[in-house]
Amino acid sequence: MKAIIMAGGIGLRLRPLTLSIPKPLIPVGDKPILEHIILKLKSQGIDEVIFAVGYRSELIRAYFLNGENFGIKISYFKEEKRLGTAGALGTIKKKFNLTEPVIVMNGDILTELDFSKMREFHDSKMSDLTVGFKKQNYISPFGVLKFDGEKIKDLQEKPNITFDILAGIYIINPEIMDNIPQDSFYDMPNLIVDSLNKGKNTCAYEIKEYWLGVEDITKLSQANDYVNGN
Repeated sequence: MKAIIMAGGIGLRLRPLTLSIPKPLIPVGDKPILEHIILKLKSQGIDEVIFAVGYRSELIRAYFLNGENFGIKISYFKEEKRLGTAGALGTIKKKFNLTEPVIVMNGDILTELDFSKMREFHDSKMSDLTVGFKKQNYISPFGVLKFDGEKIKDLQEKPNITFDILAGIYIINPEIMDNIPQDSFYDMPNLIVDSLNKGKNTCAYEIKEYWLGVEDITKLSQANDYVNGN
C-alpha cells in the first residue's frame, strides 16, 4: 500500500520556526515530524511514500533523498503554486499511476493509528473515501447561557463539548481523485463534500489511538513531551 503525505504548507502558525525550514522538518524529539510519520508507516508495511511538497521543498528532498536511508521508497511531487490539502491528488494519481486505495495524510501529524485496521474498515464498507476523525473535547472558558425568548432558561458553567474533527488522515480510492480540479486550490473538505454530492460511499473511521496535529507552538510542545515520554 502506498501513502501520500501532504508536506507543502508554509506553516504560518509555527513562525518564526518555519521562516527557515518547512514545517515537516521541524524537530520533534530527535527527529523531524516527517521522519516520525514515515517510520510509523514503514513499521506497518507501507513500502512507498509520495511527498507532495512546495515551500522549501529542496530541504525536504535533501534530507530524505529517495528514502533508501530510511528503508522506504520516497518520491516527490512539486506543487508550483499552493494547491491546498487535496489539489495535487489528481495529478499525483496520473503521474504515479495509482490503481489501488492510498493513504493520504497531512505532514504534521503524530499518531499511533493502526493503518491496517483503517484499511480493513475501508475495504469492508466498500468505501470510496474513508475519513479519519478524532473526538476532541472543548471546554469553554466562559459560562454559557441558554434562553427562552428573552428569559434566561439555564446557565452552564464552562461546559465541555465534544466535536468529531477531521484528523487529516484518509484512505482514498484512486477514481475519486479524477474529480479533483487540475492545477487549482482545493482542500480536503471540498473533496468530502463533492464525494457526498456525487453519491460516493463516504465513510468515517474513528481514530481511538494517540493523535496530535502539530499546528502551533503549543501543539509542538505537546508533541515533544509525548515523544520524550513526559
